Amino acid sequence: MTAVPNTTIADAASRLLADSYTIYLKTHNYHWNVTGPMFTTLHTLFETQYTELALAVDEIAERIRAVGARAPGSYSEFTQLAKVSEVTGAPTAVEMIEDLVSDQAIVGETARALLAAAEKAGDPATADLATRRIEVAEKNAWMLRSHLEG
Repeated sequence: MTAVPNTTIADAASRLLADSYTIYLKTHNYHWNVTGPMFTTLHTLFETQYTELALAVDEIAERIRAVGARAPGSYSEFTQLAKVSEVTGAPTAVEMIEDLVSDQAIVGETARALLAAAEKAGDPATADLATRRIEVAEKNAWMLRSHLEG
């Protein structure tokens, strides 16, 4: 039996997937290219965050499939769907942190939109996924912001 796609949930989850994949890629880029006195700390923190995001994008995509829709999976689709933007150039370590803090806020907003759609549709599994993504985005932002204090 093929499920009839819940397009509202699938669309909101697709936006979360696009934002999550874009911040994953950006965080991985920063892991590779960070320099300066915070190198070791940030290199490790970025790796922790992109590793978690790699698992998250798979879970989000699989949820999209579970609600009966096709998961987007190309750069062009992600570019059209994402609010998180790509980075160009060679930002400093502080600029990387500030950029990722801003992006984590975007991911949190996107996850909140998915949570609202899931609650409205009576879909507790998707609501749970969205809630967990909000929690991780807030924690990641806090960990990043802590490097800007002092």
